[in-house]
Amino acid sequence: MIYTAGENRYGVMKYRRCGESGLKLPEISLGLWHNFGDRDVYETYRGTALSAFDAGITHFDLANNYGPPPGSAELAFGRILKNDLLPYRDEMIISTKAGYDMWPGPYGDWGSRKYLTASLDASLKRMGLEYVDIFYHHRPDPETPLEETMGALADIVRQGKALYAGISNYDAGQSAKAMAVLRSMGVPCLIHQAKYSMLNRWTEDGLLDLLEKEGAGCICFSPLAQGLLTGKYLGGSIPEGSRASRGGSLAAASITPELLKKLNALNDIAKAGGGTLSAMAIQWILRDSRNTSVLIGASSPAQLAENLSALARPPLSAGELDRIETVLRMP
Repeated sequence: MIYTAGENRYGVMKYRRCGESGLKLPEISLGLWHNFGDRDVYETYRGTALSAFDAGITHFDLANNYGPPPGSAELAFGRILKNDLLPYRDEMIISTKAGYDMWPGPYGDWGSRKYLTASLDASLKRMGLEYVDIFYHHRPDPETPLEETMGALADIVRQGKALYAGISNYDAGQSAKAMAVLRSMGVPCLIHQAKYSMLNRWTEDGLLDLLEKEGAGCICFSPLAQGLLTGKYLGGSIPEGSRASRGGSLAAASITPELLKKLNALNDIAKAGGGTLSAMAIQWILRDSRNTSVLIGASSPAQLAENLSALARPPLSAGELDRIETVLRMP
């Protein structure tokens, strides 16, 4: 069936300017980290991507190693582009990254010019694109000179393989140095992709102030703390198939009685306001205008709709924010 984008796709979504650039991003963006790999069902993630675009989500975020296996998310997205979304390419912001382990040997990881250049070329081929809108260095490299890594990003932009440069997982001090190097090369850092949620607030300790000063945006990943802020763990059990049950990045042992008390208290605030915990978690991030976009992962159109419900609700009141802050400060 030939896809035609929804006519009202720009009628609901709100867009925020990314720092002091000319680029606007949707308040909610779609990340393809865990749900677009070979083990997932193509029609399901195709439906999720198309539903996202119909809802005004114009920004799709990938990385070379997303899947699993690495590269499969870009291949899947390339297939969706070719079959459905290519006529709308100029309405889309597509980003990818390099910086984690991708292929064997000394040139398939970290931040050398060799790795970043080769990785982006492979990403473009997998997606069937001539350029991406944003290319990130995915994490700091403790050994490669920063000038080499940032120089590779700057050259990639000058070559037209990416329109903007970004960084991810850099702390405030590392970000300040990276941005200064990029600025000296005439290619400003557009955006920082950082892990941020009600349960992980590290960006408030200097990074957001730096980004505001530098005129860069912030896009927040893991806004639901890998599912902890979805409500699925409120009863204390580990649901079958959940991230905590798979022994991956969220350990079951980390879901302590103290954390459950906090999560249930947050859920009570959300229910009192007529919403859900996940929607409130997204609203809470968007309370700060320095956060350009919230990057969500969705395994189905239904899960996507649940996250998008945050945008249909009024902003959190001062009273709600105070009650949330009280809970978050609980030991």
